[in-house]
Amino acid sequence: MAANEKASRQGLDERNESSDVSFESVRRKAEMRRKLAPWLLLSPASIFLGILILASLMILRVSFGQKGMEWEVWTLQSYKMLEQSIYIRSILLTFRLAFFSALIVMVLSYPLAMFMARAKSNLIRLMMTFIVLLPLFLNLLFQSYGWLIILGPAGLLNKLLMAVGLTDRPLQFLFNETGVLIGLVQTSFPLAVLPMVSALRNIPPSLEEAATTLGAGRIKVFWHVTFPLSLPGVIGGSLLVFAYNASAFVIPFLLGGRRVSMLAVLIRDQMGPLLNWPLGAANAVILVLTTLIILTVYQNVTGRFTRM
Repeated sequence: MAANEKASRQGLDERNESSDVSFESVRRKAEMRRKLAPWLLLSPASIFLGILILASLMILRVSFGQKGMEWEVWTLQSYKMLEQSIYIRSILLTFRLAFFSALIVMVLSYPLAMFMARAKSNLIRLMMTFIVLLPLFLNLLFQSYGWLIILGPAGLLNKLLMAVGLTDRPLQFLFNETGVLIGLVQTSFPLAVLPMVSALRNIPPSLEEAATTLGAGRIKVFWHVTFPLSLPGVIGGSLLVFAYNASAFVIPFLLGGRRVSMLAVLIRDQMGPLLNWPLGAANAVILVLTTLIILTVYQNVTGRFTRM
């Protein structure tokens, strides 16, 4: 009897120990899965970013090569060629058009963003959002050919101007900076509206009501309450528009022709017909670095105003 009881107790203890071990292993596996879950969710984006970084490093390496010997030679010849006036003019033209397009877009999009943020009807807000997002759904090539029809010498805009008597002959809107600027403004419009709508909708109405109660007029409420609180959206939208337009290719290529050689067009010429990959890669590196420097300086300067 004693032996049987001792054997049963020993078996019970072994079962308890095995159950404790299995429970501990299950707990460890669950803890490991919990720790790995965020990394698994990030893996698709990590793979995409890894490919992007690898491609960027390859472009950087090619920029130090020589035509015909891109991977065998290390030289600064391509960067020295950027001192030529054609490339300097292209860099200045690129960032000038990007700056003015961002400025025009922000001025035009702010009233629309305010209207969308203050609209009471959900239907109106959805319709306006769809209209604003429409350029993102349409191919850039399709939009560019539409502007060719509108801005051409026999296009809709010239016919309208002549019909109302503002001019007696067609005006030149294509293959110059004017046409490119119009195209850049139109295609980048959604990038400015959406961040500002989000910023304006996050402003508590009670703040504006309090300012009005204290005797401030609508203009004062806007300049001292609404606009300062919406600056994060304005800054974010302007950064997106500037970066997007600085690297634009389709619009300047089709609406500017060979007369408006923005940097992306020159990069295409070097890497396409001329097959000078090192020079094209050097232009791409300069475009990215200059854009990042300008955006960083702009964000730091404007960030001081938002913190004041």
